Amino acid sequence: MSDPVGLGAVFLPQLPPERLREVAVAADRSGLDELWLWEDCFFEGGVATAAAALAWTERVRVGVGLLPVPLRNVAAAAMDMAVLHRTFPGRAEVTVGHGVQAWMGQVGARHASPLTLLEEHLGALRRLLAGEEVTTEGRYVRLDGVRLEWPPPAPVRVLAGAEGPKTLELSGRAADGTLLVAGTTPDRLRQARERIDAGREAAGRTDHHRVVVYLLTATGPDAADRLARSRTSWDLPDAEDVAVAGGAEQVADAVRRLADAGADVVVLQPTADDPDPAGFAAFAGEQVRPLLA
Repeated sequence: MSDPVGLGAVFLPQLPPERLREVAVAADRSGLDELWLWEDCFFEGGVATAAAALAWTERVRVGVGLLPVPLRNVAAAAMDMAVLHRTFPGRAEVTVGHGVQAWMGQVGARHASPLTLLEEHLGALRRLLAGEEVTTEGRYVRLDGVRLEWPPPAPVRVLAGAEGPKTLELSGRAADGTLLVAGTTPDRLRQARERIDAGREAAGRTDHHRVVVYLLTATGPDAADRLARSRTSWDLPDAEDVAVAGGAEQVADAVRRLADAGADVVVLQPTADDPDPAGFAAFAGEQVRPLLA
């Protein structure tokens, strides 16, 4: 591990949006590198919460993981992302992905080929954010001479959420980084990087590909019990390196193992029943982060 791994924390959408400010401010003040938000159906919108968190803070990066592409026209997604990047330069990180297919079906947005949709969306989105005029006639994404009036003034990353081998390879060739779900062990992370690198090689890409991974984490009173319940709710095996419960040293050790396996950023994901979400963000920044430097 040549460079220190970045450290983040998740604001879970199971919390009402009026709780976001206290968590975002705690993350910002604690020295935490990143705060990540989810757009789970049908809780909270990722762009609105990201804009609010960025406005309430001064330095922490805010990531959205992820925006389901079936829900968004690519031009609208590009406009939203460009506003975040122009208004808060260098502090926004947005991920796109398939979304949960059952949820996509609930809103009439399920497509026959999620992989084709994601590839077309990524290609058009990255070109729009680069300031290009885009005309494309794909299976799902169709644009006719579309150009953003206010694109980001500098190149920005677009990450893809990926889990299966085909999507991992797609992320490697068509995205600038990959977001991996909680439950990704160091071994699975190494395997994922192999698939990502295969996609990058096929596309002739040599730029840095940022890998962000969630780590299910519990600390404080009843941490082991809360982690066990969360494992069950997420259907994660009771195996080493799948999740971590304990104090700062134990959490930092788990983060280092993921960093050694290829993670650029590890984002601590609290349990849904964590008694103090703002305290969790402060713990990550004030106690875990210094151990990784």
